[in-house]
Amino acid sequence: MIVERVSATEAAKAVIDQLRAKHGELIFHQSGGCCDGSSPMCFAKGDFLIGARDICLGEIHGCKFYMASAQVFL
Repeated sequence: MIVERVSATEAAKAVIDQLRAKHGELIFHQSGGCCDGSSPMCFAKGDFLIGARDICLGEIHGCKFYMASAQVFL
């Protein structure tokens, strides 16, 4: 059985399409810790350096979603 780890509503997919049209390929990242960094963030691919401890959990509407390994509960 495959567990879906990330997903998006149809409304969110429409926003992703708008952002992709304006900025090109996108990624999502959620870091560890607290405050703003613990919320999922969207970046143009190449504008955020994926760290060695970040894990790709899957894709949201064709955009890879990474999370700090300390935040992942397997």
